[in-house]
Parts: sequence; structure tokens; C-alpha cells
Amino acid sequence: MSDIEIGRSKRGRRVYAFDDIAIVPNRRTRDPEDVSVSWTIDAYQFDIPVLAAPMDSVVSPATAIRIGQLGGLGVLNLEGLWTRYDDPEPLLKEISELPADEATKRMQAIYAEPIKPELVTSRLAEIRAAGVTVAGALSPQRTQQLYKTVVEAGVDLFVIRGTTVSAEHVSKNQEPLNLKEFIYELDVPVIVGGAAGYTPALHLMRTGAAGVLVGFGGGAASTTRASLGIHAPMATAVADVAGARRDYLDESGGRYVHVIADGGLGNSGDIVKAFSVGADAVMLGSALARATDAPGRGMHWGAEAHHPELPRGNRVEVGSVAPLEQILFGPSSVPGATVNLIGALKRAMATTGYSDLKEFQRVEVVLAPYHA
Repeated sequence: MSDIEIGRSKRGRRVYAFDDIAIVPNRRTRDPEDVSVSWTIDAYQFDIPVLAAPMDSVVSPATAIRIGQLGGLGVLNLEGLWTRYDDPEPLLKEISELPADEATKRMQAIYAEPIKPELVTSRLAEIRAAGVTVAGALSPQRTQQLYKTVVEAGVDLFVIRGTTVSAEHVSKNQEPLNLKEFIYELDVPVIVGGAAGYTPALHLMRTGAAGVLVGFGGGAASTTRASLGIHAPMATAVADVAGARRDYLDESGGRYVHVIADGGLGNSGDIVKAFSVGADAVMLGSALARATDAPGRGMHWGAEAHHPELPRGNRVEVGSVAPLEQILFGPSSVPGATVNLIGALKRAMATTGYSDLKEFQRVEVVLAPYHA
């Protein structure tokens, strides 16, 4: 791919967001009922390729259980309100009602409460008791401190999720997490990210990760692009990481690492396009925060929104449009591609003639920018 001249001393690569591309039908079509969207990672199989993002506005123990019952995977934020407070419901309600000009400061105060290991254990035990797959997420900074508590609590899938996660973090002040040693010593599969391109993703795959999260600064509640000037347009980012997956498959002699798009997936069309450029699954935040039974009560925020030194996110209003089951499976009675996400994915696959997600990664993609 050729570079574009930005100025006499700088060139840059042209990259694409989901809004810049579209998929194209082929000669064959299928019945949507004949399409499979099941997904398997390690020993765990799911009816739908959806992970609920570890954000307090999206996943509580109750919604993690419900998403598991619906065939997906709810990932609990192990640094969130549910592991800091015995009863976070009043605080969730307060956050949802805060005036915009007071939200950041008040959230910083609320999240200053220390994480309690006993709550980590009890929340994960609650999810396990419901008989669904158990997944919890920590940032790289907290992983060394809490991972033993998490594993001993019986987690099935361990997620290390940060704004960006590197296999080669360098620090003069503290010993960095050695991902390769850490993953090797664990008895559970690890999903790690975000990664924004081919090389960092390839290095993460070499650590032994079962899956790599793809995304940087693209979520609805993120202002990383404005704060730090860093952003990875998702169509190119996912395709680059899918290229790393292909090359690592050859390098490793057949080890397949799953690519999970994480960010910029606000509607069903974005989700469809993520699979078209190589994703195996999607991690959804705002799309599920719109559920009437989501913890955020129509508001959505991530850890960046209450960072104690440099907030790089907002608490944003996404609204409440339908129950979680209806958002995933319909029927839809509202326009805007926010309800019946799985139905839309199946119909897109059927319309273009593909019967499963691996096949659908080969669908024809064209450049078709439509900017509102």
C-alpha cells in the first residue's frame, strides 16, 4: 500500500474506518435460518460471536449471566464498581443522573475506592453459580496484583484489556508484566489487547494469547483521539491484525489466534463489516449499553472517563431502546440499526451467500465512504 505525502518530511499510510467500506453480494444467496454465527475459542463454544465489554455501564454480574444464557460471553470489569462496593447500584444510578459538567470529577471520586479481592471472588462465584462461562478483565497495571485471586475464583477466560497493550512494555520505575511468562504459567486461556496493527498483534500472538482485541480510541465513550492524537481506524486495524493471524498460523505450525474487534461497533452494519475484514468475534460496549436492563441506565462510560490524572473519555448518553435479548435477536421496532444485531449479521451473511463466519471473512469489500 503506497504512502501519501503529508508534507516534504512526512508520509502516511491511507487507512479506513468501517464507514469507508461496504460489502458486496455475490452470485449466491442463502436463507438466513441456514447461517451459523457460532464461535469457539479454546474449549469454549458460543452460539453468538459477541463479548460484552468489561465496562460498568454494560456488564454487571446479572448481565454477564444473561448474556451467557443468550449464547454470548459477558466479561466483568474486575476494577469496576462491583469489586469496589458491596452494593454499587446507588452509585450506578447517581452516575447516570450526574450533570455533564460534574460527571468526570464525581466519577474520579467514586472510583478512588480501593478494589476488594473478596468482592472479586464473590462476583465471579455468582456468575459461575449460574452455569455460564466466566470471564473477567483486568488492566495490565492490575494484573500482577490480582490475577491469583481471579484464577482461584474459577475464571474460565482471562482478559487483559487496556487502551493499548504491548508485549514489550518498557518502564524505568516498575517491573513490567511479562506477558509470555504470565500466559505460559496460567491454566486458563487469555485474551489480550488492544492492538492497533500488524506488528504489535503478531508480538501478542507470540506470547501465547488465545485471542487479541483490536482497537484503539474508537469507542463511543473514548476521547483518546482528541486527548492524545492516537487513533486506529477499525477496518484497517482489524484487517492488519487478521494478516498477523494468518502469518502467525504459518509461523507457529497451525496455532490459530482469534481476532476480536473492540471499538467503533455502534450499529449492526459496523459489526457486519468487522467480520468482513477478518474478525472472529466482536466486543460490544455502546451497542449493549443501550439495553433497558444494562447497568448504565442509558449512559455509557469506560475506565478512561474517570482516570485520576488524564481522563480520556466521556460519560455519554446512548439511550435505552430495548431489552438485551431484543437488542441481540430482535424483533426490532426502531430504525437506526441498533436492535436485532445478530439478525442483521445473519441476513448480511445470507445475502452475500456465506454460511459461517470463517467463510464470510472472504466476502468482497469495496471502498464506499458515506459520511453523515
